[in-house]
Amino acid sequence: MTDVFAARATRALLLAATCLCPLAAQAQEIVVTGQNVPLDKPNDSGSRLNLSLLETPASVAVVDGGEARARGDFTVQDAVSRAPGITNVGDPGNGDTALAARGFRGQGSVLQLVDGIRLFPVAGTITFPVDIWTVERVDVLSGPASVLYGQGALGGAINVVTRKPNRMRYDVEAEGGYGSQNSWHLAGGAGGPILGDKIAVRVDGSYRQSDGFVDRGKSDSVALSGALLVAPSERLTITLRHDYGDQHPMRYFGTPLVNSQLDTSIRHNNYNVGDSEMHFRDNRSTVTIDWSPSSAITINNTVYRLATKRKWRNLETYCWIAASGDCPNGIGYGTPGNIYRADNFGIIHDQVQWGDQASARFSSPMGGDIRNDLVVGFDANWVKLTYSHDFASDYQEDEVPKQGFNPGLFLDTVGIAPRYRTRTVEYAVFAEDRLQLSKQLSLIAGLRIENDETGRWTFVYNPAGSAIVGEVPALNGGKTAYRSFSDATWRVGAVYQPTSSVSLYAQYSTGVDPLGTLTTYTTSATQYAFTNARGEQIEAGVKASFLGGKGSATLAAYRIVKHDLAVQRVTNGPILQIGEQSSKGIEASVSVELPGGFGIDANGTVLDAHYDTGATPPGIPEQVGNLWLRWDATKAAQARVGLRYVGRRFSDDGNAFRVPAYAVVDAALSYALTRNVAVDLRLYNLLDKNYAVTTYSDEQWILGRPRSVDVSLRARF
Repeated sequence: MTDVFAARATRALLLAATCLCPLAAQAQEIVVTGQNVPLDKPNDSGSRLNLSLLETPASVAVVDGGEARARGDFTVQDAVSRAPGITNVGDPGNGDTALAARGFRGQGSVLQLVDGIRLFPVAGTITFPVDIWTVERVDVLSGPASVLYGQGALGGAINVVTRKPNRMRYDVEAEGGYGSQNSWHLAGGAGGPILGDKIAVRVDGSYRQSDGFVDRGKSDSVALSGALLVAPSERLTITLRHDYGDQHPMRYFGTPLVNSQLDTSIRHNNYNVGDSEMHFRDNRSTVTIDWSPSSAITINNTVYRLATKRKWRNLETYCWIAASGDCPNGIGYGTPGNIYRADNFGIIHDQVQWGDQASARFSSPMGGDIRNDLVVGFDANWVKLTYSHDFASDYQEDEVPKQGFNPGLFLDTVGIAPRYRTRTVEYAVFAEDRLQLSKQLSLIAGLRIENDETGRWTFVYNPAGSAIVGEVPALNGGKTAYRSFSDATWRVGAVYQPTSSVSLYAQYSTGVDPLGTLTTYTTSATQYAFTNARGEQIEAGVKASFLGGKGSATLAAYRIVKHDLAVQRVTNGPILQIGEQSSKGIEASVSVELPGGFGIDANGTVLDAHYDTGATPPGIPEQVGNLWLRWDATKAAQARVGLRYVGRRFSDDGNAFRVPAYAVVDAALSYALTRNVAVDLRLYNLLDKNYAVTTYSDEQWILGRPRSVDVSLRARF
């Protein structure tokens, strides 16, 4: 019924568009055209030296927020997975936000930032930000980023840059839409100067709701943001900002395979319990001061606080029972043909992160074309976590028929209660330097020295288990467990520009990744005993802008090696920190504005990722590609079609369980009804491909959205 309703809405909107054709001649301002990001524009995600993409000796891709919204991306993860070499490995356990880059995956190898500030995951989980509406752009720094942002960035770093107040002009936007699976959304934003150019504001809000593409798949989310910019002088600005996110994600942990194959007859079934819960809430406040006491000195300081509350209460693991009475992956048993269910996990994260990041940049002409730019700074973070769970509850396992089953209720005999708390302290100093030897040649180097400390206090309950009476005694200042790490990372690179629009670069960089999650490090004996994993990368590439800025292209080749992984070589033997993981590959991208209103954006990557055993790491596709074609038929009408290809992956370390490659086609039509109003028709998964976005266990696939249609009405003034 929802698809029928969406189809009727589409016809009605298109009819309205036809009737208003005479008004469309002056409607070019509302139709989103291609956003070819200039390579000569400064970007602060790949360097703090205010370098352009051409001047940066690293691979940095930019996903424009307006372009992402025009393509129909709702989340940051949807948008960033269009960038070269980035794939989505998000699942409910990691907040649906984890990504893979250059052969490495997860929150411990692909760092996530907001406005250049790192987010500290808990148990591999981050839930902020999600909605693309509040985002100006997303920068993707591929390869080790530890020298800039700290541990946990060997594969890369994703920097979400939020929408900012504009001191020069007013801007008002609104959007509402409806589509398949009874999905609908409302969003709006406004900003501009309110007292000359001395004060400016920006507010944005978005609400989304859907019934989902599985039974009991309802979800909803709210994203709100507000910013106030005060400029007492041209050299000083102060920005106060607050962001809020509240999500009830779809409580879907995947579809079990039948005979190791996807059974399409159950692709809409949800095997979670009927009273399952997932709720994520994030509040983030920042105060940023930008001061330029002279043209040669720039000082920046940001103070921030992020408070996060997350809750899960689900039956998470499912598998099909084979004729032998066992699951193919060996996790359960029962009546052949039924679905085995297990793992009743109730968890609450109560996390607060305080931090301060400051830097100063000094520019020094040294005569002729020679000049030097230096950045020095520090950052410090304190993370407070209370971790609650019900793991002492009776273990829930059962079996249900493939079809027509009662989902049942969650089994919890002890309740979700605080079990331990951790405190994590991070502080670091960093420096970057660029020596420009001529107009063509520059040398860039960076260094970061970071110290991380984390401690855990385990709660003790009374004999009835209903009240906390103390904490487990320990020797480390009252801590049950304690661990500290000190790491130095660095990079050095060179950029040669034979012309102002072409650059050749090479760099060597190092990085460190934790063996788990820093904020919960001391909860694992393995993590407690070992150091961080270390890695290094060598990369070379070329970047070029052509056709007067209407086209750009990049090409990069790299090799990354990660050492000191924890492995168990002998069954039941000791766990040793001797493992190694490596990847090598080539990434390429091209964006061109062609005559006749045509445009093309394409990127692709081919890599070889493996452990020292020869196996491919789980969740890593070795071929990924994106293609978007755009046609501006008139100033009022635009058509887009996109292809997303992800190569085959494995869901286990031994490569016994294979996940096939997939290709998904999306499309969009946009028509301007007036100068300020447009209607958009977006088609997702046009060929109705059944595919796994990622996996939750070896034979439990989290499927992508089936063929869907959404219709939106946009306004901008």
